[in-house]
Amino acid sequence: MSEKYEIKSADEGKILKDFINFPYILYKDSKYWIPPIKSDEKRLWTAHPALKFVEIQKWVVYWKGRPVGRIAAAVNKKYNEKSNQKYGRIAGLEMFNDQKAFTLLMDTATKWLKERGMKKVHGPLGFTNLDTQGMLVEGFEELPSIASVYHLPYYKTLMKKYGFVKENDWIEFHLKLTEEPVKKGERGAKLLKRRFGFEVFSPKNKKELTSYADVALNILNEAFAHLPYVIKLDENLKAYYKKKYFNVLNPKYTFFVKDKDKIVGFLITIPSLSEGMKKANGKLLPFGWYHIMKSMKNPTCINTLLTGVIPEYDSKGVAVMLFDALHKTMLANNIKDIETTGVFEDNHNVISNWKNYDHIQHKRRRSWVKDI
Repeated sequence: MSEKYEIKSADEGKILKDFINFPYILYKDSKYWIPPIKSDEKRLWTAHPALKFVEIQKWVVYWKGRPVGRIAAAVNKKYNEKSNQKYGRIAGLEMFNDQKAFTLLMDTATKWLKERGMKKVHGPLGFTNLDTQGMLVEGFEELPSIASVYHLPYYKTLMKKYGFVKENDWIEFHLKLTEEPVKKGERGAKLLKRRFGFEVFSPKNKKELTSYADVALNILNEAFAHLPYVIKLDENLKAYYKKKYFNVLNPKYTFFVKDKDKIVGFLITIPSLSEGMKKANGKLLPFGWYHIMKSMKNPTCINTLLTGVIPEYDSKGVAVMLFDALHKTMLANNIKDIETTGVFEDNHNVISNWKNYDHIQHKRRRSWVKDI
């Protein structure tokens, strides 16, 4: 490796700042990358409650003193206990199209993981499944939702050259709300209400919505327990995600189904914030809040964020009632477009539902894997 390249641990000070700031440099001219709020990014890498059980190291690679890439390597002890595997994760991978810099980043990260007894490396992955994860491999000219990711086309080429292969893919859809899914949802919801007595509701205000946060996250723990990359959310993680997500949700775009007094499923959606976040450019002040709130007030597109149903109710059509309620709210607010969150490509039940709409499958993101 040329002496012009130097890799440094990003633990604190200027190098940590370079680690956090690097994507804002890399994507500064991109029409498609959505800048996260910088203060949230700093908390993610330095104050995430998962760091109590996740061992992590971060690096920045420099060329002639200029940052040209970054990577984090992590050992999620809880996930390895659940899966009974010795997996290491890569996270936060970003770089210019520079094979030497990429190799130096990967060699350093995999060496660190091997020293900790790991046998495989996979990712990019978050600390939990509620952090953004995966690498974009299709849909480079599509604006992502805030729940998704953006990467440049050469990333997948660099991964393949290093020996990574596909582990799992998430696929994302753009849906048009037309008459067919609306009528089908109405018929299904009426039938389910008669058959089971289910009721669907939206919280009246943010205070009421926040009061249901623990219920939703507990359902998520049950519903997602069998999925790859998922760990059970403990009380510290619940508190973190409640503060990060539930405080910014609009109650009228969140829906719950109850069976008598028991909540058995939920759907969390949000007006698309992608354009507002781009204009905020990583900062809430002085005008970032204005751009984000403007996106919330007059939306033209809804993003689905999370759906969870207690497993014993999976076959009882709870999701039909949730999406019927979403349809009604969208129509009342003259909204016709939906951007879905990613679903695993083998989740045929969900994908078959999306195909009831006028739809396109326009994005794909991947978790890669490699023996080390």
